[in-house]
Amino acid sequence: MTADTPKSTQPNLPSRKALPPFEALRAFDAVARLGGIRKAAQGLERDHAVISRHIRTIESWTGAVLVERTPTGVALTDEGREYHAKIAQAIDALANATLDMMKKSDNQPVHIWCMPGLAFHWLTGRLGAFEAAYPGVSVEVRPTDTSPDLISNEADVDIRFVPQYGAAFQVPQGIRRLKLARLPIIGVASPDYLASRPEINTPQDMPDHQLLHEEDTLHWRDWLTAYGVKNDIELSGPLLWQGHLTMDAARHGRGIALSNHLVAAADLAKGKLVEVGAGKAAFENRTPGDYVFLARADRWELPSIRRFRTWLHTAITKELP
Repeated sequence: MTADTPKSTQPNLPSRKALPPFEALRAFDAVARLGGIRKAAQGLERDHAVISRHIRTIESWTGAVLVERTPTGVALTDEGREYHAKIAQAIDALANATLDMMKKSDNQPVHIWCMPGLAFHWLTGRLGAFEAAYPGVSVEVRPTDTSPDLISNEADVDIRFVPQYGAAFQVPQGIRRLKLARLPIIGVASPDYLASRPEINTPQDMPDHQLLHEEDTLHWRDWLTAYGVKNDIELSGPLLWQGHLTMDAARHGRGIALSNHLVAAADLAKGKLVEVGAGKAAFENRTPGDYVFLARADRWELPSIRRFRTWLHTAITKELP
């Protein structure tokens, strides 16, 4: 190498000290834009203590007091206003660049995992309406009783039916939830089955009948417990693993399945199935369940996911009894 040969240069990364944690920057930006820690906590869907901790982090990182307490709350210091004016432009640029990229990827399929009952008996028959309304958005539906790992992008959307009795449903951190509908969980059976068996007047009569179970007897046990039926009794009936199989067995007169008015609507309207205990005071609804829409919080407003969520919520609401 001669003295005139230029040395190869490598691009330099910004120093680690120059880049504080983005969550701390985001919290400080929210406090500055919204005018308070509690407002920032609401806007970011975080606890206000978390926002306060992020503010302390960014102040420690910069070595400056950026926020001060006042009789009416908090306010930016002069240094805080100067710092925010600079980082706000960068945060807006990041947001705009991301939105632009999201729009470019809007034609990617939306991967949906869905409860089998809803998928087979309701969703697949209505997806044509969604595709007609949004021809640029395609969907892929996987009927399954198992929830995906949304954080690792195993799916984009999860649609679950969550009973409001029994074990509590926990929403994982980083996941947003929308309640699509609340419906009573009901027993359904074919008219022929009910006509050939002892009359059912109260939930206490149900264990004497053939009950159709999914992967275990837990769903029926929780349902009966909600009506005050003892939990230690033996329950008869086959294990059929998925809701659409228990529904099919009920149509064929094999026993009583648990369902709801959305999944069973067509069969109830055609008379293929009958709601067990309908109109009887002992069966007044004590067993509601929620259909919930789950997606990653940071992908919640992705255009394709937002369009499917809005369409689904509207379509279900229109069909509620």
